[in-house]
Amino acid sequence: MSTWTGKKVAVLYGGRSSEREVSLKTGAACADALRQKGHDVVLVDVDLEVAARLRAERVEVAFVALHGRWGEDGSIQGLLESMAIPYTGSGVLASAMGMDKTVSKAIFRSLGLAVADYRVFPRAAAGSIGVGDLPFGLPCVVKPAGEGSSVGVHLVNDAAELGPACRDAASYAGDVIVERYVKGTEVDVAVLDGKALGAIEIVPANAFYDYAAKYTAGTTKYFYPARIPEAHVRAVMEAAEAAHRGIGCSGVTRVDFIVAGDGTPYILEVNTLPGMTATSLVPKIAAGLGLSFPDLCDRILDGAALKS
Repeated sequence: MSTWTGKKVAVLYGGRSSEREVSLKTGAACADALRQKGHDVVLVDVDLEVAARLRAERVEVAFVALHGRWGEDGSIQGLLESMAIPYTGSGVLASAMGMDKTVSKAIFRSLGLAVADYRVFPRAAAGSIGVGDLPFGLPCVVKPAGEGSSVGVHLVNDAAELGPACRDAASYAGDVIVERYVKGTEVDVAVLDGKALGAIEIVPANAFYDYAAKYTAGTTKYFYPARIPEAHVRAVMEAAEAAHRGIGCSGVTRVDFIVAGDGTPYILEVNTLPGMTATSLVPKIAAGLGLSFPDLCDRILDGAALKS
């Protein structure tokens, strides 16, 4: 029997970030899965009145199914801590550090993980960034430091593309990060309660795994287990566990890598609230291990707690 059987469970979804639509799908899927496991579930679309809604519903535990700002960055976690409502996923600090790529990249390097060369620019400087500012040159990847789901991310192959890409990234939260493009195999690892579940290979139809590729069915091919040498699989899974621990994560995370030809796993980011939709990777990996989606959601809910 689950720790939270018989308790009022709120699935927090939607929210106000650029990833709202994905979160609505994640939340609906997770709520349905938890109901299949016998839980008393209410869906709560997170807005500025969320605290009053949680009190009115007499919520006893929260399943966080939010993505992006105000959901994945420690904001909702801080509210839940202050209301003494146990919740799934990582705590305030780990969520904030995982969401801010400038912070998480520094932590990854301190852990000895492979990180592609990068430069960080303030948003105000986005319009003046040139190839001469990049010691690694082109091609490069431009991304906002404070967004997820590849929002505002651009693969830049030509100098003329750099300015517009940087200006677009600057329209989102955080600094602008420009990093060296690493050619290799995109591999994501699901980590649950500190243990890597498996590594899945991603082959997008587009040049890279962008927002459309992540959330449009049929645009991307997935291979589980990843079609890389066993030694490379072990290395990427060990790196994922180290990143999960190093950020201080709880519950389930997805750690994204580019595995170079020599097997070096270049870490991209830790997703402290990975997507849980029909095309999402964590459920695909869990299914490969024989763990159904309802059972996976139940396992995640079981780990709900106050973190501070």
